[in-house]
Amino acid sequence: MKKFISIILTLCLAISICSFATAEDVADIIAQAQTMTNEELYKKAIEESNGKDFFAVGNSSRGKKALPLFIAELQKIDPSYTLNFDWQQPKENKIFDQLTEDVNGANHVMSMTLIQDGNQIQSKMLDTGVLLNFVPKEWTEAEGLSKEGNEFPLALQTLNKVFMFNNLGDAEFTNMWDFVDEGQAPLFMDVNSELVGKNFLYMMTSDTYATWAKEAYEALPAEKQIYNDLIEDMKLDAADLGLTGENVNYGLAWVYLWCEKYNAQTDDGPICNTLVTTSAVDQAGLLVYSKLRSVEETPESSVNNITVAAYQDGYTGIGGYAYKHYLMLTKTSPLPWTSCAFIAYMTTTADGFSPWGADMGGYAPVPACMKDHSQDGVIDGVDTYPAKNDRGYEWWINTGKLVVEDPAYCASVSGTMSDWIDGIRAN
Repeated sequence: MKKFISIILTLCLAISICSFATAEDVADIIAQAQTMTNEELYKKAIEESNGKDFFAVGNSSRGKKALPLFIAELQKIDPSYTLNFDWQQPKENKIFDQLTEDVNGANHVMSMTLIQDGNQIQSKMLDTGVLLNFVPKEWTEAEGLSKEGNEFPLALQTLNKVFMFNNLGDAEFTNMWDFVDEGQAPLFMDVNSELVGKNFLYMMTSDTYATWAKEAYEALPAEKQIYNDLIEDMKLDAADLGLTGENVNYGLAWVYLWCEKYNAQTDDGPICNTLVTTSAVDQAGLLVYSKLRSVEETPESSVNNITVAAYQDGYTGIGGYAYKHYLMLTKTSPLPWTSCAFIAYMTTTADGFSPWGADMGGYAPVPACMKDHSQDGVIDGVDTYPAKNDRGYEWWINTGKLVVEDPAYCASVSGTMSDWIDGIRAN
């Protein structure tokens, strides 16, 4: 009897240890996977998941298009390979709760995620250990890799939202401060409808972007430098918010004016459809660049009715902002090898990235994944729609001066800045 009890206790302890060690097992697999080639990962995925169910959740629905391509890639190695999958896309910012509940629950279903909003990713996913980062070996070794800001967490793509304006009138927007000038009401998705927009405003208080705001303000003609008092007053607000950068008051002043003036919209599609019309004379907006791809050319609407502000010679200041889609595993991933293989496929191959690379305005860190969109506005050899000729990631980050989301910085200031921004909007 004692021996029987001892065996039962040993089995119970083993089960307990296995259950407790799940997160460690996933982390260990990630560590191994980061030393492997794509082909080695594909073989591991086949061993792990052939004929099984794969569940993932993402802010982008295009994962549904990438998974069949991934399966086809694995079938080149093993034609008998099959995978049943379910790619969910939660609405209303519920993805964070869904992932947390899955990881902390008794039954773990979700293997991986494609997720946006660096602020909440940092505070709710990374700081808590709900998600684990994986960096493919072939990603780190890729030629021309844009590594900075894309490695932790691992970015699938960088997307840009850019300043545009209707060019049928006399209004000029040659400086970032023109968009917050007297009488302006630029169209913009409300910051509490799409939180990456709030992250953009947080980032404007970081040293680099606050300095860009100062330089742009000082480049204005003297008669347009009308916010000197506000900029001075923002030093007190910066102190109250715990912001200490040398030029933070310039970034904060621009954010204050932007929040005071922008015309809140529910989606970038309607913003684009408004700006390209003949009735939107002198209106401006900040929206996803890729929305230009779907404009239907009519006598009343045309891509040629808008100008991308940063494409103008002599434009000064930020041209818009960038946010990212990140790929990570849940720490209790039921199929970690398959998740790593799928992530490697999407981030290092043109076919894997193709569901996202089909449009301008979305940039993979690995250049070989990218499709060239620099001639998207050229029709039969004629540069018909110049605004659609995407100048590419490097141009936008450097010359176009995008404000790029940094999850750690956003999380460090959101506790105080979120209410400050909401207060401006409420007034």
